[in-house]
Amino acid sequence: MTQQVPSTEPELAGVRNFRDVGGLPTVDGRRVRHGVLFRSGHLAHATDQDAVFFGSLGLHTIFDFRNAADKKLEGPDVELPGVRNVNLPLSDPADGAEFWKMVRDGDLDQLRAILADGKGADRMIASYRTIIRERTAEHSQVLHALAEDSVPALMHCAAGKDRAGLSIAVTLLALDVEREAILADYLESNAKHRRYKVQRSGSSASAYSPEVMELLSPLFDARAEYLTAALETVEETWGGVDAYLERGLRLTPRTRERLRERLLD
Repeated sequence: MTQQVPSTEPELAGVRNFRDVGGLPTVDGRRVRHGVLFRSGHLAHATDQDAVFFGSLGLHTIFDFRNAADKKLEGPDVELPGVRNVNLPLSDPADGAEFWKMVRDGDLDQLRAILADGKGADRMIASYRTIIRERTAEHSQVLHALAEDSVPALMHCAAGKDRAGLSIAVTLLALDVEREAILADYLESNAKHRRYKVQRSGSSASAYSPEVMELLSPLFDARAEYLTAALETVEETWGGVDAYLERGLRLTPRTRERLRERLLD
């Protein structure tokens, strides 16, 4: 039985960008059930009190979309007793340990070369499109697991914005959630208290300069154009959401209906 979560958002000391996706409206007048689908940034720095809160959610499965470089940087998630952990690495829009070393070191020349003049936003858009086109097996696995037995579920990556954001968006598409609501939930990641904290090397003064922060802003923003590009890729590649779910993610009508039964009021 799904446990009820408080309507007020918890104050978590070591986990960013947590929220219950419940309450979002579908096109046919239903709503996503509270207490069955959550999203957040990584759990590697969760405090004991944070872990107690996550334990109260009655989670069945945590989907962790981080890759090996993420885990090396941040550490593994804290272990929650009785919760199944599924690691499905998805490509990071800011991929690569060397890139993050540049960020932490504040290597201004290199950051300018790869992020200035709109290249940062272009990088994000290209990555979102790639994840939709090439990570169908992972998204299929997530949706089938949710339809079978894996709720309540938490999806996270590093910041809880891009890889988790896309996986949540794909799930919401399968539930027929209104597009405006999907976008609004995605953009919630821009709230100041939700944003990812970069661990800086700290020795370089330029690491904290306004120019560096401006160069990095496309990577740390949730922008409507990013999610729009992903949704356009669904249309361009498969011709529509239903075909994407059926052919791309191998979701049968019966599985999709089971998903709706588990996640919708």
